[in-house]
Amino acid sequence: MTKEWSTALTPEVSRDGTKYRARVIGFEREDGKWEGRLEFRDNAGRTLRTGHETTQPNLTTLQYWATGLEQIYLDGALQRAAELEAKGR
Repeated sequence: MTKEWSTALTPEVSRDGTKYRARVIGFEREDGKWEGRLEFRDNAGRTLRTGHETTQPNLTTLQYWATGLEQIYLDGALQRAAELEAKGR
């Protein structure tokens, strides 16, 4: 069974005048490690997702990683997510 975890992040992120709410999504891999990605959703419900952002040895360290994400990192992640969207993933 695949385990998932997610948490909303407090800061809003803006791109081209649109504000997005960010959240971290974690998935437990078959080897027991946790993979983290970021998801950004605007008020109209449009969602942008990054690819793989981090691999952590367990859920606790993924949660810790999420607490250290700063605005500059989120800005870059939103840009990466928009580029993935433009490429059609």
